[in-house]
Amino acid sequence: MHTLVMTGATRGIGRFAAAALLHDDPELRLVVLARESTSAQAMRELRADDRVTVVNTELASIDSVESAGRTVGALLDAGELPPLRGFAGNAGVQFTDALHTTPDGLETTFAVNVLANHLLLRALESRLAGPARIVLTNSGTHFGDLRHTYGLTPAPRWADPSVLARPGAFPSPASAAAGYTAYATSRLAAMYLVHEWARRLPPGVDIVAHSPGLVPATGHGRHAKPFARFLNDRVVPLLTVTPAIDDAATAGRRLAATITGRTAAPSGSYVDRTRVTPSSSESYDADRERALWDYLEAVRLRTMNV
Repeated sequence: MHTLVMTGATRGIGRFAAAALLHDDPELRLVVLARESTSAQAMRELRADDRVTVVNTELASIDSVESAGRTVGALLDAGELPPLRGFAGNAGVQFTDALHTTPDGLETTFAVNVLANHLLLRALESRLAGPARIVLTNSGTHFGDLRHTYGLTPAPRWADPSVLARPGAFPSPASAAAGYTAYATSRLAAMYLVHEWARRLPPGVDIVAHSPGLVPATGHGRHAKPFARFLNDRVVPLLTVTPAIDDAATAGRRLAATITGRTAAPSGSYVDRTRVTPSSSESYDADRERALWDYLEAVRLRTMNV
């Protein structure tokens, strides 16, 4: 038996990935970090499997994330969960402005897509028993070019992490363009996080980024304006007959393959749907990677000392 901790398992791609993981591996214990207020149907399905443990977690709250990390750590230490072999940070948010603010005063996109993953990894790293794999879901939006974004998302705009973490970091912060820029920038930051963690993890513990490609009707764009939601939920799904776009079930199975290692990928790499490929040229910047790590650590240590 072995344990996998996962966020973003209650809807869209993550829900299909979790189902595939449980179906394919009878030795798996899955720990799902999710809000109790999430989809009642998803929660019923998860709790129907006695191999699933749900830990109530609000990823936009530092206190809640750290509490979840302590809870999982205590279950592992007490032997109530088998050895920890993986973490899948699949949760992500995207808004139509860059002003959403967490209880800690941080911009929500950055807090959920970047900081929460780092805090959970710091809480769990000492308990990861190799061979183990960490997977952070990413997206082609971090490239910022037409080939990867289809013109739907602006390019990322990097700045000092202390600026990016605060509401209003981008021009016209109340606009949809600012919200989508915040999202693309958070995905670039997540690539920096993968590269920096890859340098620091011990042998036998790997970390990779996984991009599912363009996947419509997953609920990811639920905060978009009505017309954008209509396009994403009703029009784009018709394009899944093309090889460039997957439905959520297919994308979920592909994410599961990366999590289990059936899709082979060296630590620090970027998996685009089913193959390892270089991430954006901008995503390889050791100075930015270290600066992001230092900022996230400063936030973590500051909250520990409060």
